[in-house]
Amino acid sequence: MPTPVRAVTYWDASALLSALLPDDNSDEARKHAEASDVRFYSSLAWAETLAVMARMERQGTLTPEGSNAAYAALTSDRWRPTTISPRWDTVRRLGRSWPLRGADLWHLAAAKRLQEELPTLRLLSFDRRLLSAAHGEGLA
Repeated sequence: MPTPVRAVTYWDASALLSALLPDDNSDEARKHAEASDVRFYSSLAWAETLAVMARMERQGTLTPEGSNAAYAALTSDRWRPTTISPRWDTVRRLGRSWPLRGADLWHLAAAKRLQEELPTLRLLSFDRRLLSAAHGEGLA
């Protein structure tokens, strides 16, 4: 008999970075990682995360070894990349409902799309506005 899934979580870049690199939210991110059986991230979260890591390397706040370790963790089998695209009408509806920046609106709409197939899906973010919208949309 298959093991039941405890939790399915969609991670935005703020959550991914906190799970991969030490910051004020790292403990919380690690708790969520341990509690989640399935951890999704989108191509947008991937691009945002890698851009931040590259900037940190250029600025000298992240060593190449630290960057390589974070990259290895992100590409491990603990994480599941998804090429989900949000529905256009959902983006419009959510954009009218929540005061979000473009990328955060995209993450919210992508998570809503995943939730259609995975009703227990939750969105993890350390951005206050996105987290508030996720709560309002039944994703947090």
